[in-house]
Amino acid sequence: MVKEIVLDGFPIEIRKFEHSREHGLRIVSVEFPVTSERYHDVTTLLYKGEFDINISGYPSFRGKVVEYSTSVTNLYARGQVGQFKLALMEVKN
Repeated sequence: MVKEIVLDGFPIEIRKFEHSREHGLRIVSVEFPVTSERYHDVTTLLYKGEFDINISGYPSFRGKVVEYSTSVTNLYARGQVGQFKLALMEVKN
Protein backbone atom coordinates (compact mmCIF):
# COMPACT_ATOMS: atom_id res chain seq x y z
CA MET A 1 0.00 0.00 0.00
CA VAL A 2 1.31 3.44 -0.96
CA LYS A 3 1.71 5.69 2.09
CA GLU A 4 3.62 8.64 0.64
CA ILE A 5 3.84 10.74 -2.49
CA VAL A 6 6.72 13.14 -3.14
CA LEU A 7 6.09 16.30 -5.17
CA ASP A 8 9.26 18.18 -6.19
CA GLY A 9 11.07 16.62 -3.24
CA PHE A 10 8.29 17.50 -0.74
CA PRO A 11 7.00 14.32 0.98
CA ILE A 12 3.26 14.02 1.73
CA GLU A 13 1.90 11.20 3.87
CA ILE A 14 -1.29 9.94 2.22
CA ARG A 15 -4.32 7.99 3.42
CA LYS A 16 -5.85 7.00 0.07
CA PHE A 17 -4.18 6.22 -3.25
CA GLU A 18 -5.53 5.36 -6.70
CA HIS A 19 -3.56 4.94 -9.92
CA SER A 20 -5.02 4.67 -13.42
CA ARG A 21 -4.38 5.59 -17.04
CA GLU A 22 -6.33 7.76 -19.43
CA HIS A 23 -5.29 7.97 -23.09
CA GLY A 24 -1.98 6.37 -22.08
CA LEU A 25 -1.24 9.01 -19.43
CA ARG A 26 -0.91 8.17 -15.74
CA ILE A 27 -3.41 9.61 -13.28
CA VAL A 28 -2.83 9.53 -9.53
CA SER A 29 -5.52 10.43 -6.99
CA VAL A 30 -4.64 10.84 -3.33
CA GLU A 31 -6.23 11.98 -0.09
CA PHE A 32 -4.21 13.27 2.83
CA PRO A 33 -4.57 15.24 6.05
CA VAL A 34 -3.04 18.70 6.33
CA THR A 35 -2.50 20.34 9.69
CA SER A 36 -2.66 24.07 10.24
CA GLU A 37 1.11 23.97 10.80
CA ARG A 38 1.76 22.53 7.29
CA TYR A 39 -1.06 24.33 5.47
CA HIS A 40 1.03 27.18 4.05
CA ASP A 41 3.80 24.87 2.80
CA VAL A 42 1.38 22.42 1.19
CA THR A 43 -0.83 25.03 -0.52
CA THR A 44 2.18 27.02 -1.75
CA LEU A 45 3.51 23.83 -3.31
CA LEU A 46 0.18 22.87 -4.88
CA TYR A 47 -0.28 26.30 -6.46
CA LYS A 48 2.79 25.58 -8.60
CA GLY A 49 0.47 23.24 -10.51
CA GLU A 50 3.10 20.97 -12.08
CA PHE A 51 5.59 18.68 -10.34
CA ASP A 52 8.13 15.89 -10.55
CA ILE A 53 6.17 13.05 -8.91
CA ASN A 54 7.78 10.15 -7.07
CA ILE A 55 5.81 7.25 -5.61
CA SER A 56 7.49 4.18 -4.18
CA GLY A 57 6.93 1.20 -6.49
CA TYR A 58 5.98 3.34 -9.53
CA PRO A 59 8.08 5.05 -12.20
CA SER A 60 8.64 8.76 -11.57
CA PHE A 61 6.85 11.18 -13.88
CA ARG A 62 6.03 14.83 -14.47
CA GLY A 63 2.42 15.65 -13.68
CA LYS A 64 -0.03 18.50 -13.24
CA VAL A 65 -2.94 19.14 -10.90
CA VAL A 66 -6.29 18.29 -12.53
CA GLU A 67 -8.42 18.27 -9.34
CA TYR A 68 -7.85 19.76 -5.92
CA SER A 69 -10.16 20.25 -2.95
CA THR A 70 -10.08 20.55 0.82
CA SER A 71 -12.59 19.98 3.58
CA VAL A 72 -11.55 23.15 5.44
CA THR A 73 -11.10 26.59 3.93
CA ASN A 74 -9.27 28.23 6.84
CA LEU A 75 -6.43 26.15 8.15
CA TYR A 76 -4.65 29.20 9.53
CA ALA A 77 -6.49 28.62 12.83
CA ARG A 78 -4.14 26.65 15.08
CA GLY A 79 -4.94 22.97 15.72
CA GLN A 80 -7.09 22.49 12.62
CA VAL A 81 -6.75 19.51 10.26
CA GLY A 82 -8.20 19.45 6.76
CA GLN A 83 -8.59 16.54 4.35
CA PHE A 84 -7.13 17.33 0.95
CA LYS A 85 -8.04 15.50 -2.26
CA LEU A 86 -5.65 15.78 -5.17
CA ALA A 87 -5.61 14.30 -8.66
CA LEU A 88 -2.51 14.56 -10.83
CA MET A 89 -2.18 13.71 -14.53
CA GLU A 90 1.03 12.94 -16.36
CA VAL A 91 2.18 15.59 -18.81
CA LYS A 92 4.02 14.67 -21.97
CA ASN A 93 7.52 16.07 -22.38
